[in-house]
Amino acid sequence: MDIDRELISTARLDLVPLSAAHAAEMATVLSSPSLHTFIGGEPLTPDALRTRYERLAAGSPDPAAAWCNWVLRLRVEDRLVGTVQATITEAGSVAEIAWVVGAPWQGRGIASEAARGLVSWLAARPAVRTVVAHIHPDHRASAAVATAAGLAPTEEWEDGEVRWRRAMRP
Repeated sequence: MDIDRELISTARLDLVPLSAAHAAEMATVLSSPSLHTFIGGEPLTPDALRTRYERLAAGSPDPAAAWCNWVLRLRVEDRLVGTVQATITEAGSVAEIAWVVGAPWQGRGIASEAARGLVSWLAARPAVRTVVAHIHPDHRASAAVATAAGLAPTEEWEDGEVRWRRAMRP
């Protein structure tokens, strides 16, 4: 599935299509071990992140899925502060989204603004009918971001996380 990943702008942010060139700056942004409290793992080195970003930018090996990834540029500081992503599957009808904002920029509404911008971008894709996110039940900040983006928790669980959903169109 081929989907153009274009620049998305919000009030304070530019969501810039991810490339391997972002790895060095993003390694610093994502260096706090606290970012892995709910998702596991540990911060990646710049080289490991570059390898990962090369793989993501190349796109999904599954032709039925599209990987759409952006870095978040906070315009007023002219620096990267996080990422958002959408994996679009099921003939383009379901988009699974996720976000992360570096620890120094948390608590400023950046993740909520970025998630709303991403969901608006997805809403402009007529095939996308449903947006979902998986959130650890103790991760109140991510629950607030999902709520701000119009998602609501469901009774469904996957790998210890609650599935949140927003219907975009019938």
